[in-house]
Amino acid sequence: MSEHDAAQEVLRLEGLRKRYNVGKPTEVEVLHGLDLSLHRRDFAALVGASGSGKSTLLNVVGLLDQPTEGELYLLGQPTRRMDDEGRTRLRRESIGFVFQFHHLIQAFTALENVLMPLIVAGGKPTPAQLAWGRELLAQVGLSGLEQRRPDQLSGGQQQRVAVARALSTRPALLLADEPTGNLDSHSAADVFALFRKFNREFGCAVLLVTHDPRLSAQCDRTITLVDGRIASDE
Repeated sequence: MSEHDAAQEVLRLEGLRKRYNVGKPTEVEVLHGLDLSLHRRDFAALVGASGSGKSTLLNVVGLLDQPTEGELYLLGQPTRRMDDEGRTRLRRESIGFVFQFHHLIQAFTALENVLMPLIVAGGKPTPAQLAWGRELLAQVGLSGLEQRRPDQLSGGQQQRVAVARALSTRPALLLADEPTGNLDSHSAADVFALFRKFNREFGCAVLLVTHDPRLSAQCDRTITLVDGRIASDE
């Protein structure tokens, strides 16, 4: 990855606000005018107490929900006024998601699960895509297990499949919501190391939500949310 690529801005929030029940007596503002940017080389933790707005922010950043005010730029493209089709396409092509629960499809093999975003987008995977899926599984230490179904894998192995799936589209931004919350300490360390590896080698920006101070301490940057505002970013 060149210096120019590494410096590329992946995400920018300008005055981002999110309200629910707008115009009703129960209207509440959860995010209060956030300004934030992430670049290709960034590896950031998002921390804060329950109710601080972390999940809301992750949903907005992941284009799963729209801000009420302000703008969200993804790879330089303003997204607030995009139609659903445009947002879906940009999300599919540019963002990878890893959740606390791996959400693998039990009827499919590890390889098929990894390639699912590509299958949804384009149908039957090409030979090149199959090779890419095998390479990703090898990168996460699961070479030889391509044909196993999720119930034939350990919890840590299933989460590694989920990490590989999130990277199958070569996303510019990887969003991880408590990705090690269900894992033992050894498996958690392995999964965290994978995020580090792909951040360095593929240049995808990483935003990782965690309650684990040991995990956030290993990130290059920690963004702390307090009551829907960024209290610190260092």
